[in-house]
Amino acid sequence: MRIAIWPCGEPSLERVRQRPYDAIESNDARVDMKADNKMRAARPNRRLLLSFAAGLLMPALAQAQEIEGDGKTGLADTGSSLGDMVLGAADAPVTLVEYASASCPHCAAFYQSHFGALKAAYIDKGKLRFVLREYPHDDAALAAFMVARCAPPAQYFAYLDRFFTTQDEWTAKPREGLMTIALSFGMRADAFERCITNVDLSKAILAGRDVARSGGVTDVPAFFINGVPFEGEKTYEAIGPEIDRLLQQ
Repeated sequence: MRIAIWPCGEPSLERVRQRPYDAIESNDARVDMKADNKMRAARPNRRLLLSFAAGLLMPALAQAQEIEGDGKTGLADTGSSLGDMVLGAADAPVTLVEYASASCPHCAAFYQSHFGALKAAYIDKGKLRFVLREYPHDDAALAAFMVARCAPPAQYFAYLDRFFTTQDEWTAKPREGLMTIALSFGMRADAFERCITNVDLSKAILAGRDVARSGGVTDVPAFFINGVPFEGEKTYEAIGPEIDRLLQQ
């Protein structure tokens, strides 16, 4: 199977000044991977998103649910300083943490093929608390998470749904694609521009990723169930039985 990856290039600063997102608007560079390969994490190009920040106002950031350390989320219960984004009951007996990248094909495949079943069987029934932690592996993913964080909190997972279900479309030209998505959710064009050039926001997201990286997360998607790394197949059929086992304890 042919999987398209949009790597984070290192464009010249002058090129970035002339036309932002040139480095990630092109999808000419593609890498062949076997279907069972995991995506290796790459460092997003900070200069790409930071070089236009001078003089711009900082938009209000989406407020995320703060999770007190309970031993269930893993990596010392620390995510982004922005707070974790959570679905499900706060007192659910099982917590599933996913580290994901918005432009990662494997993350999109998990979401499209397996997440819905997990949500219906466990999250919606109060059995599972789901925590999404942002692990951008390229510039497109970093920009996408920034846009989702600038949206009202109630829209965060709707943005994630759009990112994963239309990934092939918006990653072809990330800047245009992300603006189209943001406008469809009611974000103003000027707010979008301020969002994707928000220095503090980009740094906070990357800092959260670096916490995960220092804790050993190098591939996405990566899962922790009640604080323990899940090493099985990234499928509903594999994750479901582990959740059931914990629910019976």
